[in-house]
Amino acid sequence: MNFSAPIADITFMAKAFGLDALEAEGLAPELADGLAEAVLEEAGKFASDRIAPLNRVGDTIGARFESGIVTTPPGWQETYRDWAAGGWNGLTAPTAYGGQGLPHLLQLACSDMWTAASMAFMLGPMLTSGAIDALAAHGSEDLKSIYLDKLISGEWMGTMNLTEPQAGSDVGALKTRAERASDGSYRITGQKIYITYGEHDLTANIIHLVLARLPDAPSGSRGISLFLVPKFLVNADGSLGARNDVRCAGLESKLGIHGSPTCTMIYGDQDGAIGYLIGEENRGLNCMFTMMNSARLGVGLQGVAIGERAYQLALSYAKDRKQGRAFGTKGEGSSAIIEHADIRRMLMIMRAKTDAARAICYMTAAAIDRAHREQDPEKKKIADERAALLTPVAKSWSTDIGIEVASIGIQIHGGMGFIEGSGAAQHLRDARIAAIYEGTNGIQAIDLVTRKLPLSEGETVNALVREMMGLIDLLDETNRPGFGETANILSNALASFERATLYMLDASKNRPADALASATAYQTLFGVTLGGVALVKAALAEPAPHNDKRAATAKFFAEQIVPDAFGLERIVFSGASALAASDSVLEI
Repeated sequence: MNFSAPIADITFMAKAFGLDALEAEGLAPELADGLAEAVLEEAGKFASDRIAPLNRVGDTIGARFESGIVTTPPGWQETYRDWAAGGWNGLTAPTAYGGQGLPHLLQLACSDMWTAASMAFMLGPMLTSGAIDALAAHGSEDLKSIYLDKLISGEWMGTMNLTEPQAGSDVGALKTRAERASDGSYRITGQKIYITYGEHDLTANIIHLVLARLPDAPSGSRGISLFLVPKFLVNADGSLGARNDVRCAGLESKLGIHGSPTCTMIYGDQDGAIGYLIGEENRGLNCMFTMMNSARLGVGLQGVAIGERAYQLALSYAKDRKQGRAFGTKGEGSSAIIEHADIRRMLMIMRAKTDAARAICYMTAAAIDRAHREQDPEKKKIADERAALLTPVAKSWSTDIGIEVASIGIQIHGGMGFIEGSGAAQHLRDARIAAIYEGTNGIQAIDLVTRKLPLSEGETVNALVREMMGLIDLLDETNRPGFGETANILSNALASFERATLYMLDASKNRPADALASATAYQTLFGVTLGGVALVKAALAEPAPHNDKRAATAKFFAEQIVPDAFGLERIVFSGASALAASDSVLEI
């Protein structure tokens, strides 16, 4: 089955979770006259017609490496060329450098469809978008004038170079070195691994953002600097010059995302790769976090996108596949498996969790837009902290959902799901990396409970709790049909979340070890509770009669998934004691 971009659904969600409010409040006046609808319509067409056919060939043929040259799968060059020519790479980029300056939420909604069409294909553009953000925020005017417009146009791509064999999540352990040169540039030497799109044939130049350490730098993460290292140096007239001293030494053989080249990069075989400082010396991690935070939300969206594609495939198969007689049916012959209750249950889990994860990602993007567009300093601060609070939840919960939904999709296919020809297996293989890269989901949980919950002494999360309670109260007051006990269930879940939040705020301040022991359970509790409320918001936002499906989805989520919140609260409170005796079991 081919992927069909759910344009109407994504347009509704994007408007309901931020675009309409941004336009109404004058923060995004460019959205007037149906611009968002028009952009999403065209993005969806490109996803379905051009990118989706690349998914299978990307998986089966993959990126190839030979004699230092990386070749992308058939059709990728032409599709990328046309995608970039459409201006899609610069949706949110600064207008001064050729971008369109549109809201991040609009770009995220477009990426939702493109990524579902082919996650491996969209990894390069996703990282280029992050490189644009980092360079625009921290680069010198000279660097921006040389590189930014080419990145925005998609003529060149950008990469993120952090990981080394001995330094994965512990970035402070990296050994790549930078030496100052007399002309103000730097010479970079070292090795980086797992570099997505580190080498490829889609663009004439590749702009690497590389973390490295100066000889006199402090130890640890405080001594890291960020450098722009182009594959080809750029002449004064903007043309490409000599090849820089950087090369790809090989590609990784991976579980999934086969079409995306995952490279080992060598810097400085000869005199050192020429690099240019971004930001200040020894403050590179601060600059890189601009790119990393953008990528973390983008990775969260990958979970949503994979969930969408896996659901579409499973739903189509369940309608076509006949097996057994469904309970209560009459007549001769077998029933389509969608008539069996357990298949419907699994499909509803896929649909409801994907919708909830999408809503959380869109909320996060809307907060980012407010942080960029609000003029009032206090409102800007509130939005910035809301985005910071939601980002680890959006990244972790959504990618966990992507894995779960893809796995359920295989289950619905039965034995055929385990056969590569069905296409269901690829979704699970592709989804699995998203919970690992751009900071593992465990690291996201640590970030959430140690850095994000304490923002404004807990007021940032408390304000979100009040908003959630307001939506539950609104549902209760309207007495809308079709929701059943949703309001009551969500109210009790929110109470669990509040109690767990108070516990984690206290633990993160006074008992850090206890907070770390329960961080992942709390992060999941956060996602389940917020996801349930978000589905109610979506159902209340859509007018009848179209809201029947959304009400049914919210009701299913509340009755079948939200009860997990009560058990997760208990896990949060018992996390430290449960691990107390683990040393003897694990023989540490």
